[in-house]
Amino acid sequence: MSLPAQVDPLEGVWPGYDGEWRHVSRQLTALAQAIPADKYAWRPAPGVRSTSEVFSLLSVTGPKTPSELKEEMEKTVTAKADVIKWLNRSQEAVKKAHTPVTSADLKRKVKLSDRSATVDGMYLRIIVHANEPMGQLVAYARMNGVVPPWSETVKK
Repeated sequence: MSLPAQVDPLEGVWPGYDGEWRHVSRQLTALAQAIPADKYAWRPAPGVRSTSEVFSLLSVTGPKTPSELKEEMEKTVTAKADVIKWLNRSQEAVKKAHTPVTSADLKRKVKLSDRSATVDGMYLRIIVHANEPMGQLVAYARMNGVVPPWSETVKK
């Protein structure tokens, strides 16, 4: 009688996380590049985050916050090139952090702000966090006449 093989979590769920992370990262970068620089200060209404502020929120995504990250960064990093630099830094930090992850690492407990989580849950949260403002940024882009690059080729 043979026993079912043990499935390594890195062989099951993890490639899906990685694939989703790479997908949303490519879309965010493409959208950041497609939006004209003069639209980075645009906001749909007074008191609502500007385009650069939404992108800047994404720059704090990642397991290790860089020392140069300051409070209120979303208000001070507003130029398109700087916003894209921070977005790329964030994406690279996530990629670098999860490269050496093992199955045991995914189960390890970590502290996120005011709650406990696992490393596995932290990476899922990063993906959710990246997709949430994506919808907002797509709406901002379309309100300014910018078609998201990945949908330009879709013709009806």
